[in-house]
Amino acid sequence: MEEAFAAYAAGHADGEAGVRSLVRSTDPETGPDYRVGVADGSVAAFQAQLLAEIRRLMESS
Repeated sequence: MEEAFAAYAAGHADGEAGVRSLVRSTDPETGPDYRVGVADGSVAAFQAQLLAEIRRLMESS
């Protein structure tokens, strides 16, 4: 179970950074956890960029 959490955390970090490891994502045991982490990390990065842009636009008006 700890391997699944570690794979998710690694995927989340990679998703936020905009990268993806082919080796980790194809691992038969932890690949699905890694891929979910990548997706969640990508969403988190998008949300952060969206909020930053909204703040910038609100400050400029």
